[in-house]
Amino acid sequence: MTTNHKFFLNLAFQIAEKNLGQTGQNPSVGSIVVKNNTVISSGVTSINGRPHAEYNALNKAKNTTGSTLYTSLEPCIHFGKTPPCTDIIIKKKIKSVYFGLEDPDLRTFQKAKKILKKKGIKTKLIKSKKYNNFYKSYLINKKYNKPFISAKIAISKDYYTINKKEKWITNIFSRKVTHLIRSRHDGIISTSQSINSDNALLNCRLEGLTEYKPDLFIIDLNLKLKKNLLLNKILKKRKTYLITYKVNKEKARAYKKKGYKIISIDSLRDKEDFDLLLKKIYKMGYSRILVESGLTFLNTLIKNRIINDLYIFSSNYNLKKKGKNNATLKYLKNISPKTMSINLNNDKLFKMEF
Repeated sequence: MTTNHKFFLNLAFQIAEKNLGQTGQNPSVGSIVVKNNTVISSGVTSINGRPHAEYNALNKAKNTTGSTLYTSLEPCIHFGKTPPCTDIIIKKKIKSVYFGLEDPDLRTFQKAKKILKKKGIKTKLIKSKKYNNFYKSYLINKKYNKPFISAKIAISKDYYTINKKEKWITNIFSRKVTHLIRSRHDGIISTSQSINSDNALLNCRLEGLTEYKPDLFIIDLNLKLKKNLLLNKILKKRKTYLITYKVNKEKARAYKKKGYKIISIDSLRDKEDFDLLLKKIYKMGYSRILVESGLTFLNTLIKNRIINDLYIFSSNYNLKKKGKNNATLKYLKNISPKTMSINLNNDKLFKMEF
């Protein structure tokens, strides 16, 4: 009987997608155990990163002797808060292991194969561009020690980003996808200007995903955030950080008493300043950040090459005189061709890569 290894590995990646953005600084990994061409168990990296997917899949599987393990990422070989995944692979008498990407973490990189080979376990890397792309955020985390940055913007057909007459530009399907995208990030960055204007919660309110609450970072350099905002009511339910200048110590105390957490910085003018801030956020444990702000701040990030992915929700109608803040294509001049286009009941979602 011929085994389609790529089919099972693709399935492992589909499982990994489930907890994308919810596993802290550990990547979301999917693993499946196959015996006689039948899936007998599966696992995904747990929320906050532990236990790992391989452990979750193998620990609940019975009679795994001679089985094959398909896992989206090279199994870890180091001790952390949990034992190495290679230990349970050996213990469960797995015959062969197939994975889609070598782990860029130097503690594991290209080492699992050597350990497993000594125990007579066949190990093979199956390369694919889409596998690499799935772990694009993790690769950036490891290479630059900073979070992967996505951004989202909604525009009308004539490139306006604000509807002066109504709250929304796009339809309900676009808004639901926005909530799904939020659930795949562990933090959201916005500005006090956007929050004050929209009075938005910027949380995930999709049924079944409400427990995924990305923490919120608000750029508020001069501490002008209003006191009567909706998000003030949920400060106890999620971490909300105000990013402000160090000179605002006295003013910051009042916000701290309300439940805000303060991140003090010296400057936020150029790419170097942004990189320092993002590295600080990464050290705090955040690996995937979504930017939801106005066009001015987004343009600053694009100009400074901070954005990795950009989601553009485009409605199918022109706002004309009802529109404000026209987003001409000059704001998007640094982006590469779109990598994804989805129809959302007349709206369209484009994903662009920088």
